[in-house]
Amino acid sequence: MRIIVTDEVSAEGLALLTQEPRIQLDVKLGLSKEQLLEILGEYDVIITRSGTSVDRDVLDAGKRLKIVARAGVGIDNVDVDYASSKGVIVINAPFGNTNSAAEHALALLMTFCRKITIANASLKSGEWKRAPFTGYELRGKVAGVIGLGKVGGRVATRLKAFECEVLACDPYVSVKRAHDLGVKLVSHDEIYKNCDIITLHIPLNDETRDMISAREFGLMKSGVIVINAARGGIINEQALLDNLNSGKVLGGGVDVWSEEPPKSDLLRQLIGHERLVVTPHLGANTHEAQINVAVDVSREIVNYLDDQPMESAVNIPRFDMALMDQMRPFLNLMNVICEIGVQLLDNNVDKVSFGYSGSIAHYDCTPLTVTGLSSLLNRVVDQDVNMVNATLIADQMGIVVEENKSTSCDAFSNVITLIIEGGGKKRTVSGTLFEGAPRIVRLRDFSIDFSPEEHMLLLHYIDLPGMIGRIGTIMGTHDINIASMNLGRREKKGEAMVILSLDSAVPLQVVEEIRTATDASFIKPLHLKSVSCSRGRGL
Repeated sequence: MRIIVTDEVSAEGLALLTQEPRIQLDVKLGLSKEQLLEILGEYDVIITRSGTSVDRDVLDAGKRLKIVARAGVGIDNVDVDYASSKGVIVINAPFGNTNSAAEHALALLMTFCRKITIANASLKSGEWKRAPFTGYELRGKVAGVIGLGKVGGRVATRLKAFECEVLACDPYVSVKRAHDLGVKLVSHDEIYKNCDIITLHIPLNDETRDMISAREFGLMKSGVIVINAARGGIINEQALLDNLNSGKVLGGGVDVWSEEPPKSDLLRQLIGHERLVVTPHLGANTHEAQINVAVDVSREIVNYLDDQPMESAVNIPRFDMALMDQMRPFLNLMNVICEIGVQLLDNNVDKVSFGYSGSIAHYDCTPLTVTGLSSLLNRVVDQDVNMVNATLIADQMGIVVEENKSTSCDAFSNVITLIIEGGGKKRTVSGTLFEGAPRIVRLRDFSIDFSPEEHMLLLHYIDLPGMIGRIGTIMGTHDINIASMNLGRREKKGEAMVILSLDSAVPLQVVEEIRTATDASFIKPLHLKSVSCSRGRGL
């Protein structure tokens, strides 16, 4: 894999890539767009910060491009939608600067409360004044944290250490998460009405843009302190200036702006306001954070090479990171199930249904569904299909995709079921995990139980005496070793399903010989690449 680095990224953080023998890393800084377009076709991955615009022209020039890696949180410089349409994975490093951002928010708060900046300027100018710089303690204050994710959670913990009462608002976190942090979950309006300090830790999107405007300031207590180290545009800047001027807002700290660098007269007035501590978007600017974000994107690239789930891909559905270790085996199980299912259907695929039964149904199963869909489509289309473009390609092909969930499961704690329909035929495969390894428990309407192997042979025939012997004799004649055999049947001397696990592939002439000898109604050799690959990785 060839990787190009086009912006200044911590060399220490890229060490994981420079030490990887499968990777050739080229650092080429200061390229013009024309120079980048000329050479990008040679690379599989581009690593940037904010200095390189990865637009349509760049994505079109990257003929081999598989990953765009942004060593930082924001992806404003990447055309994510167009990258997704081309099957290019976009990754960022949303957690590498978590601690840095949390500490910066607290630094803004403490700096304002203890009047550090103006006291510092006064003393350096030769003055010795104390009374004008009387500050405010945090102890006993009610602090409101809007957004209780990685950064907000750390800020809440630190505010608790300062003996603040902490209220939090975040519709996407559980009551347990808030309880673990020692904070109380409340509504947005309760934050505005009851808090002495309000600090923001949420992304900027259509839902949050201008989220705090004239109405919200109207609900706030007089003398409130406001901190924004999240994203510019969440607070309406005109409303903030108006309430600073009126005295409703005592003051605060701002690190982020709707326009960076700021140019408008409004922003100049805000930045120059005597009761506002301001910084030029420094939340992630620590030596440790710069190393961390480079390490994070490097690790994701190695995960891609190793066919492991990518936790920070912005255009791939993903599980909560806390669940990734538990879910990783299910991704492997899904690949195995889909490899079996697609080989059993000889017609074009019209509909695919993914079923989740048991405790797994309590969670978001979208990543499993998209993983399965990409595994299926890679067998039936010429282009490269991955978790980024699988849903789009299925839609273009007219394939109906369904997802069904049930928390009840009779025999197993978790079962994944795939149903593929096409040409009037239907194929069903169900699997579970046994001690972390995939196990198939149903094929069509036969209950069966076997561990999938790289080479297998599936056949249906009428269960009569001597059939197993015939199969074994033919295999032995052709020097094909049977590692194991599993039988499923509905009734004595009825139709039986046999699964043979083999040490090597079965030639087609041998398949036909067995078909004739057993009068098989269905026979199919299976090759499961995912089984051999996962064993090569030691899973």
